[in-house]
Order: sequence, then structure tokens, then C-alpha cells
Amino acid sequence: MARPLRMERVGAWYHVTARGTERRVIFADDRDRRRWMELVAEAVAVFNLVVHGYVLMDNHYHLMVQTREANLSRAVQWLQSSYSMGFNRRHRRVGPLFQGRFKAIVVDRAGWGLELSRYVHLNPVRTARMGLDKRARQADRLGARGRPDRRQVQERVERLRNYRWSSYRAYAGLDKAPEWMNCTAVLELGGGGGTVRERQRRYQQYVEEAIREGMQTSPWEHVQAQLVLGGCEFLEKIRRKVGWGGIGNNRNAGH
Repeated sequence: MARPLRMERVGAWYHVTARGTERRVIFADDRDRRRWMELVAEAVAVFNLVVHGYVLMDNHYHLMVQTREANLSRAVQWLQSSYSMGFNRRHRRVGPLFQGRFKAIVVDRAGWGLELSRYVHLNPVRTARMGLDKRARQADRLGARGRPDRRQVQERVERLRNYRWSSYRAYAGLDKAPEWMNCTAVLELGGGGGTVRERQRRYQQYVEEAIREGMQTSPWEHVQAQLVLGGCEFLEKIRRKVGWGGIGNNRNAGH
């Protein structure tokens, strides 16, 4: 199967993710995680990026990134290469740290930016430990398990609120955002106006309500041509701008 094409656009929003080789750990401890965050801050400055959200899991990461220049590949390659060299040196290992190329999906900001941010932030809850691994989520989509009980909900909410290596705490007003991260654009997508704190509360309610309802939906069911998260109009707009007449409407929900 051919690899998905890279789409480099000025001003575009992307969902970027990569896993460790053979799904192995890429963040062994908090020292590794702090180093990654330092490199993200540096990448923002060097490559003129805007970061709208992130989460670090043991064996993969997610970034919501906006490019001010058509340089996504250079930026992410620099970030991963810089991190890999330090990780290998510190942990006395050799060879590739990340599995293949990073994945990048172009996102319709207006239509999907808010829901994508929720998906990214719910990663610490979407685990086997929380009873929400891939098989369990499939059962939920089929209605086989029903809504979670109060104890499960509370445990998952506490996990989400206390997870340090995600931008969720900043979005919910539980912690200060890093200087290099922009929460404003996504919070504005939540609508309703009001103060920053009011927008943060609405966002927190929006994200945590998904936990209470069972987290049955995923934006990846709507990815088209392995490249675009958006509707038909957005896909056609991308086609016209980059001249990709061969882009189809096949979906890829493999995230």
C-alpha cells in the first residue's frame, strides 16, 4: 500500500502522532518527558509553529499543530531526531526510536478542531487500565456494555484531571499553560463568549461529559483519504489548493 502523501500548507492545522518502534516506550520517565517539552518549545521558536494541544503517553505522542510556514515535515523530523539522539544516548540504546514516518492529518479547524482536542486530551483515559482499551471501546460503540457506573466515571475523571503530561489541565484552568502553547483558538471554538474562566469551564464540561457518556465516538471514523479530517467541502478545498485530483473519499479510522 502506498504511503499517504505529505500535505504542507501555510496556516494549516494538523494532528501529528508517532509511536515507538514495535510500540516500545519512548518516554521512560519524567526526565524524558521534560526534555521532549523543552524540544517542542524550541521547535515552536525555530520553525514558527503554533501548538494547540498535546499529550505524551508512554509509547506515543499526539500534537495539535498549526504551521505558519509550509514546513511541517522539517519541524517534526527535527523534533523527533533531536529527541531520539538524546534518548538513545541517555538509555544506552541504538537504532530508530520511532516506528516509521510520523502521521499527519490535515484538520478542518472550524468543523473538527474542538472534537479533535477532546480526543487528544482523553488519551490518558483511553487505556486498558481504565477499562477503555480498543476492544472495550468497540464494545461501547455497539452498545454491548452500557454506560459506565459512577465509580468508573470518577476514577477516569480523576485520571484525566491529574495527568501532568497533557495540555488538558491548562485548558480546564487547573494549571498554567506553557508559554509556547495557544489555548485560545480551541476555547473559542467552544462558543458562548464570556471570560476565559467561563470558557475553560465549558471546555472541561465538554471533555468530561464524554467520559460520563462512555466515549463511544472517535473523529478517526471521519478521516478521508488517510489525509484529511473534515467534510466533503473541506476535502474539495484541499484538492483545489494542492492540485490533488486523485484524492478519494476512502476513510481511514486506524488511529
